[in-house]
Amino acid sequence: MCGRFALSKSDRIDWAQFGVKRGPMLPPHWNLGPGRAIAAVRDAGAGAEVAMLRWGLIPFWATDSAIGNRLANARAESAAEKPAFRAAFRARRCLIPADGFYEWQVVKGASKKQPWFVQRSDGGVFALAGLWERWEPKAGAARPDGEAAVETCTILTREPNALMAPIHARMPVIIPPASYASWLAADTPLEAARELLAVWDPAEWRAHRVGLRVNASGNDDAACVAPLAD
Repeated sequence: MCGRFALSKSDRIDWAQFGVKRGPMLPPHWNLGPGRAIAAVRDAGAGAEVAMLRWGLIPFWATDSAIGNRLANARAESAAEKPAFRAAFRARRCLIPADGFYEWQVVKGASKKQPWFVQRSDGGVFALAGLWERWEPKAGAARPDGEAAVETCTILTREPNALMAPIHARMPVIIPPASYASWLAADTPLEAARELLAVWDPAEWRAHRVGLRVNASGNDDAACVAPLAD
């Protein structure tokens, strides 16, 4: 799964690489979790745009927005068929800029899982594969924060590569820059979109243990990513 990520170096985002003419200035975050508004790049018809989407996808057909609390992630292997995600997979794919993500490792004999922070070796920004939806509550449905419509997203995950396998059974899907346009385009054939969800090469990535500070969603500072002393 992918339950937390960081975007602390938003000033290093190359928006042109995402197909965005002019991107926003985003505040730094070290511990973004489900329920938060996160920046996502999506197809706007005449190019790409950046939108702030609530993390935790609410399917367009949902009668209760609370379902989004359970849909922060979607399995890449089955998202194109699952009722909650299949419409978005076909036409509403997005890219979520990040410069690191967290996974929690089960440690034998320990009472708590050990969090790890994973990032590119050069510390650069990358793109998580996501899906987005626009939900308009039906008459009588619960409306989060009284909103008439809510735009939400989920992050796709898949089986781990050699770097991630000792840490967790799942990892987020990362789309390479050369495939950004194809992933975002609504007219990309379904099978072609599936092929973009390949296992990423761990050679240019690194991971280190961090403290339990990241477990509290209210903690959102550089201390969350600080390497844990041996």
